[in-house]
Amino acid sequence: MFRELLRKNKQLSAQECAEVLQKETRGVLSVIGDGGYPYGTPMNHWYDERDGSLWFHSGDTGHRLEALQKQPRVSFCCYEKGVSEDGDWALSVRSVIVFGRVELVRQPELIAEIAAQLSRKFTQDEEYIRSEIAQHAHRTVLLHLVPEHICGKRVKEA
Repeated sequence: MFRELLRKNKQLSAQECAEVLQKETRGVLSVIGDGGYPYGTPMNHWYDERDGSLWFHSGDTGHRLEALQKQPRVSFCCYEKGVSEDGDWALSVRSVIVFGRVELVRQPELIAEIAAQLSRKFTQDEEYIRSEIAQHAHRTVLLHLVPEHICGKRVKEA
């Protein structure tokens, strides 16, 4: 069902894909939106290395949530800022695309746990994290992306 990467020499290993997903803080989550059009939105994510799944937080209403209730299949694209060699303008960039299905999670304890994990990618201020969760968790839905296929590649701009 999922296509193989044509340029095998650019393909990332499973470990490299996991590194990108773990290190980077955001990507674009694409759902099947109104009228069958793709609807992609930038999202912060937390990569759960225990099972390779991804977690996102969302408000409890809106286009994305309505789309997911109709069709849980999604793709998520995440990529690095890139690096260049000394004196070279071109960046070498690793990117990862995750295909899978999203489960909507509304359990308060799990929302607090995952929201804290996600927040720690941005700050270690535990008091701030607790305060944000206390204020917003009641209207938060977790999106749990269970991967069916993960593909990554390294490209050099030119």
